[in-house]
Amino acid sequence: MRKKICAANWKMNKTSLEAIAFIEDFKKLLNFKTAVEVVIAPPFTSLEGASKSLKNSSIKLSSQNMHFEEKGAFTGEVSATMLKNVGCDYVILGHSERRHVFGETDDMIHKKIGQAIKHALSVIFCVGETLDEREHHKTFEVLERQLSLGLKGISKEALSQVVIAYEPVWAIGTGKIATPEQAEEAHKFIRKKVWDFYNMEVASQMSILYGGSVTAQNFSSVATQPNVDGALVGGASLEVKSFIEILKQMSYNFSGPS
Repeated sequence: MRKKICAANWKMNKTSLEAIAFIEDFKKLLNFKTAVEVVIAPPFTSLEGASKSLKNSSIKLSSQNMHFEEKGAFTGEVSATMLKNVGCDYVILGHSERRHVFGETDDMIHKKIGQAIKHALSVIFCVGETLDEREHHKTFEVLERQLSLGLKGISKEALSQVVIAYEPVWAIGTGKIATPEQAEEAHKFIRKKVWDFYNMEVASQMSILYGGSVTAQNFSSVATQPNVDGALVGGASLEVKSFIEILKQMSYNFSGPS
C-alpha cells in the first residue's frame, strides 16, 4: 500500500523556540487517528530543537536541503552525515526555489539524491514546470527531464527511499493551485515515467505528493485524485490549526488506491 504523507516545509520561517512551540501544540491537537505520515521541515537552525521535541513521536523530521559532498570547504552548507546526526529522517531536494532562485541544476540534484540515499535519508524529490513552460505545452517534457536526470542510476531498491513531489512553479507562493484534473494528469504522468524507468510494482508503490499553495480550503478536491498521495505544504503549515485541517482532509477523505 502506498504511503500517505503530509509534509510541512517552513522555508525561512520560525526560530528554534518557535519551532518547538509549534511541535508541542501540534502534538496536543493531533488527537485523531491517522495513517498519514507527518513530516516537518524546519530551517537548519531549528533542526536540533525540533528533533528533541519530536522524540518518542511518530512525526518525522526533514531538512530543507543539503550538499552533495561528504564534507569540505563549502561555506554555509550542511552534509547528509550532519543531518542524520541531528535526527533527520528526510531531506527535501530539488525544490523549485533551490532550482530557480539558487541555480541548482538537475545534475546537482541528482548528486544530492545519491548522497542522501547513501546515508539512509529518505528524499522528497521535487519536480515541476514554470508558467512559461506550461503555457508552451512543455510540462511533460520538463517533468520527464527532471525525473530521468534526478533518478539516473538509482536502483529500484534505493527508490524505496524516494518520494516525489509535483510542485508546479506557477502555483508556489502565488495563491494559485492546479485544478484537480491538472494535478492528476501530472501525477499520473510521473507514475507512468517511474513505471517506464523501473517497473509497474515500483511505480505502484511510489508516493507522489502535490505542492503548490496548498491550503485546507483548496486541497480537498486534489487530495481525492487517484494518483495524489499527499501534500508538500508551505505557508499553510506555519499555523498549527491550518496544518491540522489539511491532515484531517487526508485522513478522512483520501481515496488513493492501494
